[in-house]
Amino acid sequence: MSFFSATRATSSRSPLASLCDRAASSPAPTGSGELGMAVLLRGTSAAAAATAGPSSALLATTFCRARGCGRLLPAAPRLQRAFAARASAQPLEVCAKESITVPGHLGDCPFTQRVLLTIEEKHLPYDLKLINLANKPDWLFEINPEGKVPIVKLEEKWIADSDVITQTLEEKYPEPPLATPPDKASVGSKIFSTFIGFLKSKDPSDGTEQALLDELTLFDSHLKDNGPFVNGGAISAADLSLGPKLYHMEIALGHYKNWSVPDSLSHVKQYMKSIFSMDSFAKTQALQEDVIAGWRPKVMG
Repeated sequence: MSFFSATRATSSRSPLASLCDRAASSPAPTGSGELGMAVLLRGTSAAAAATAGPSSALLATTFCRARGCGRLLPAAPRLQRAFAARASAQPLEVCAKESITVPGHLGDCPFTQRVLLTIEEKHLPYDLKLINLANKPDWLFEINPEGKVPIVKLEEKWIADSDVITQTLEEKYPEPPLATPPDKASVGSKIFSTFIGFLKSKDPSDGTEQALLDELTLFDSHLKDNGPFVNGGAISAADLSLGPKLYHMEIALGHYKNWSVPDSLSHVKQYMKSIFSMDSFAKTQALQEDVIAGWRPKVMG
């Protein structure tokens, strides 16, 4: 698509290293152009690096960290074959909101970050096209009549809605598995809506703060008994959905209400720290100023 200005980042690190840690590689210097209303970024997820070399080299650098010790063990052959195949695969195309404060940077949509986290944690290569939602290009409506993002192109078909996108990715790329068991899939699902209610509230006595605290307390209890993540010791889809929402909650409530998660909810605080410190999260998170600006209409409205 010639209407995109291209900025491509290539990692110098093996794209398959630290499989069990699922650490995304660090971006390298990029170049840029100015040809249109969107910005194209080459995703540097763990399977995307162009410098990785032939498949045999990729397999040789694919490892899992043994649980409970510091030894590195070779990854299962099935995973090796899957990730080696992805290294040369055609990158996924992802359309996402562009920053409203820093052009050329990812915007503040938590649903987009959920999709990008899923792609990163599955070590899939991708091209990220940033869309100025205040001046949507005509081609966006051609591929999605509603003009909404995120949307992802899979097998020549554009897919919208983060729920549908992440489910499709799980079905098409089942390794590493990220599906959350049905009995845990809804854990923490009411936190986001109660956060928004509290953020919008102008009456300190209307119960919205307590509603949020109640949901966070339930989540804290779950983590205490089942943690450190929603599904125990491994990251799953529920964490990739909830993490971006907690990030928005922390920034927005801290800025607009000088509020933070109480220290008594220690498991929630540790959970947030763990999620936010993931390489894939740091790579796909919005700028704090974008989160603040994004929620301003809700606060002022």
